[in-house]
Amino acid sequence: MADVRNPFVIAQKQLDEAAQLLRLDPAVHELLRWPMREFHVRIPVRMDDGSVRVFEGFRVQYNNARGPTKGGIRFHPEETFDTVRALAAWMTWKTAVVDLPLGGGKGGVVCNPKEMSQGELERLSRGYIRAIAHYIGPDIDVPAPDVYTNPQVMAWMLDEYEKIVGRSAPGVITGKPLPLGGSAGRGDATARGGIYAIREAAKVLGLDLSGATCAIQGYGNAGQFAHKLAVEILGLKVVAVSDSKGGIYSAQGLDWSTLVKHKRETGAVKGFPGAEDISNEELLELDVTVLIPAALENQITEENADRIKAKILAELANGPTTPEADVILHQRGVYVIPDFLCNAGGVTVSYFEQVQNAYGYYWDEETVHERLDRKMTTAFHAVHEAAQKHKVHNRLGAYLVAVSRVAEAMRLRGWV
Repeated sequence: MADVRNPFVIAQKQLDEAAQLLRLDPAVHELLRWPMREFHVRIPVRMDDGSVRVFEGFRVQYNNARGPTKGGIRFHPEETFDTVRALAAWMTWKTAVVDLPLGGGKGGVVCNPKEMSQGELERLSRGYIRAIAHYIGPDIDVPAPDVYTNPQVMAWMLDEYEKIVGRSAPGVITGKPLPLGGSAGRGDATARGGIYAIREAAKVLGLDLSGATCAIQGYGNAGQFAHKLAVEILGLKVVAVSDSKGGIYSAQGLDWSTLVKHKRETGAVKGFPGAEDISNEELLELDVTVLIPAALENQITEENADRIKAKILAELANGPTTPEADVILHQRGVYVIPDFLCNAGGVTVSYFEQVQNAYGYYWDEETVHERLDRKMTTAFHAVHEAAQKHKVHNRLGAYLVAVSRVAEAMRLRGWV
């Protein structure tokens, strides 16, 4: 069973299915199964107590046939090389499915930011960039925030990179603070893109979402904004949310602003006044119209897929559903919006940030929202139509769209 939940094995298995349907040339298929370039680095950091700790870091550049690789950096105590590889693969398909001129990459450092001071985090962030600086750049590989990294971390990384190259290079990092060349609309972009996709799914399913129920697993950046926008844009009633410490449920609905304040003050959603505590497992199996997994990988498996009652499963997290669960959900009529489509809003607005950095002219938030909506809507219908045409589940439909685009770029370049 050891390999069954390995995210990179899952990513390869998903690709293999698409390759078979697309009748991909064996050489194209083999090239797409593996990252084109991988970095494994050690980062010495002086801690506040004067000791030096050596952290393990990764960067994977999966495929650049369509453009520079692009992908976030995770700081997580359980980060693994295969997780980073899988995320880089999914970024390759993500940029392709929303038709961005980019490839896929990902980075990570094995650390626990919750146990580190701001000074230690800054020294780690700068050390990571020093380790990979010669292999990234606006036209090579562009990092961004991911789990437990944020605009401040990106600001430190940008500053360190610019010190090394001796010039201004805002396009090397996205997800930056606005005063350093960040884009308006980046903060909620991942969640907003997912909300647009849910809206389109409801249209094709003939569902009225006004007053319908929603549960959100994971209450970090994406989960919190998903709560806010699900209510504001779709009229959904969010009845349950959870984080790493447990979940809460209220049939009357949970108020976003007071819940965010509660989490900020207590560090968890549990104990929110007027709500009952539930487990993460119970949240996934609630009888709701929309379920949004916005936490980590492998949450919906063959063990619990037959107990999922939601009509729409919108994956804001990366890899929350295993291949075996996909089959069960499809057979049961659960409409899955696959991760690399559903959460592509983040990389789409990151691309918008790159474009704005490149020509030094910045858009207002309304323009960003309009262009994100257009990209997500077009991508959603391309995936839906591919799945319907080939009579397959939506994740496979998304792979058919994305893999064919990357394969075409490789063929045109003469790689295979």
